[in-house]
Amino acid sequence: MAGRIPPDFIDALLARTDIVDLINRRVPLRKAGKDYQACCPFHDEKTPSFTVSREKQFYHCFGCGAHGSAIGFLMEYERLGFLDAVEDLAREAGLELPKEAEAGPAAPDLAPLYRVLGEAAQHFRRQLRSHPEAARAVEYLKGRGLTGEIAATFGVGYAAPGWDLLLALLGADAKARRLLLDAGLVIEQEGKRYDRFRDRIIFPIRDRRGRVIGFGGRILGDGKPKYLNSPETPIFHKGRELYGLYEAQQANRRLERVLVVEGYLDVIALAQFGITCACATLGTATTPEHLQRLLRTAPEVVFCFDGDRAGRAAAWKALQTALPLATGRQQIRFLFLPEGEDPDTLVRKEGREGFEQRLQRARPLSELLFDQLAEGVDLATIDGRARLAALAEPLIGQVPAGLYRDMLAGRLAALVGVEPARVGGGPARSKAPRRRPGPSRQTLPPLRLAIALLLQHPELAPAAVAEPDDWRALERPGVSLLAELIDLVAAYPGLSAGALLERWRDSEQYNHLQRLADPALLRHIPAEGREAELLGALGRLVAEMRDATTASLLTRATPSQLTEEEKAQMRRLLSRPRDDPGAKS
Repeated sequence: MAGRIPPDFIDALLARTDIVDLINRRVPLRKAGKDYQACCPFHDEKTPSFTVSREKQFYHCFGCGAHGSAIGFLMEYERLGFLDAVEDLAREAGLELPKEAEAGPAAPDLAPLYRVLGEAAQHFRRQLRSHPEAARAVEYLKGRGLTGEIAATFGVGYAAPGWDLLLALLGADAKARRLLLDAGLVIEQEGKRYDRFRDRIIFPIRDRRGRVIGFGGRILGDGKPKYLNSPETPIFHKGRELYGLYEAQQANRRLERVLVVEGYLDVIALAQFGITCACATLGTATTPEHLQRLLRTAPEVVFCFDGDRAGRAAAWKALQTALPLATGRQQIRFLFLPEGEDPDTLVRKEGREGFEQRLQRARPLSELLFDQLAEGVDLATIDGRARLAALAEPLIGQVPAGLYRDMLAGRLAALVGVEPARVGGGPARSKAPRRRPGPSRQTLPPLRLAIALLLQHPELAPAAVAEPDDWRALERPGVSLLAELIDLVAAYPGLSAGALLERWRDSEQYNHLQRLADPALLRHIPAEGREAELLGALGRLVAEMRDATTASLLTRATPSQLTEEEKAQMRRLLSRPRDDPGAKS
């Protein structure tokens, strides 16, 4: 099992996880018979083809072929690794990961980096409370209106002046000093090493699991740079991480909105006033990776910028980054603050209620797109309208094909006064699915059919166990897999289809099994016909094995070369009716 997590733990975890509830929190589902449906989150479509089965604990899209267990859904939808997905589900289920749940031997051991960064964070927090020089930092934070409680929530600390305070504390030997360097806590120049953060207020940056992965430091005084972030390390990538997002998710059971601001103190000040949905990029413009993570976190993303020229330029850049991810299923909006204000100062002037009123008035992406493009364009003239179309068409073309892009194209057509079909980029055909469903079940040979039936309907296993199993002696690929599948389901009755598939996640057969787990392969077989189909497939395998055995015996030079046992076997095989391949021996 991936990450050396015991299979029994995965079974228990998936048994405690309701895949319908899990997915419904991310993709709103509606009841459809005994299952649930939605438009697929993995490809753009107008008619729902994404189905979730509570009985099987399994999801499947008949449009693009995506399917799997609750673990597989989190891995694909949240873009998580296996261990992260399991840890998320375990946390929700109230289960503690087994000690052996760690990265495989081929993966680099990152635990020492997390450990030393955690120790550094504790050191900085202690210094804020006890170092003689910390009074200046405390005075600054109080001047910005921060309480001790909110500072503790975000783990704010202080790096005292001095070139090697942290190095002396945590760099006991060469190995420890190397680790500090790899974690970005120490700088090496001309053979000398010294602390990266000195005389700065420290803001720990946490990953989605709450582990410290880096720091931001604001200088006290007039030095430069004003803000200093950790460098890129094996666990810290500025283009992917968002300051405060972990704290926002901890403060809200379910985030309905994420507000993206520019500074650490903006995030903290908003949280102090009860607006606990804010996060900040780490000194970089919003990247596609940032936006993908934000859109997976909440159904609405609001970017907050200053109202000056620089703020509007930054907003336009964020809008362009958002276009390839804008499907209309989630709202992307933009809030511009009065000139000279930032979220920190404005929330202190207007309070939570006033700031939230501004959030309600944030401008939708579509509105900002056309207003920005229309600036300086005279829509009263043909030339001006043609200019608007020339500017807008390439941008609309970046939007994923689907209803939202069609509507943008329709809006452009209305502005320039032409039929929607005349505007490039829309109406658009639905984007082609990333994957195609597997071949129709009618083409499945008996072996693959038997595996597919048992994998998707483990409750059929008792019928398979009761049948002759001469087929186990067949020497061809897949036979041992079928045998293992039957034995596993017989030994663990009650395993769901989702849990069964997870048993093979780290095996060479996983991709093959995942294809056979596609419900489209068996869609035409009625529920009452599944057992007969399975027994028929097993019977054909038995007949194949007996034909192979008969052929082998007949190739002997003379009957005298056969043992008495082989002669008896030959008589049984030759006397069995050909239309009864599954008859008992």
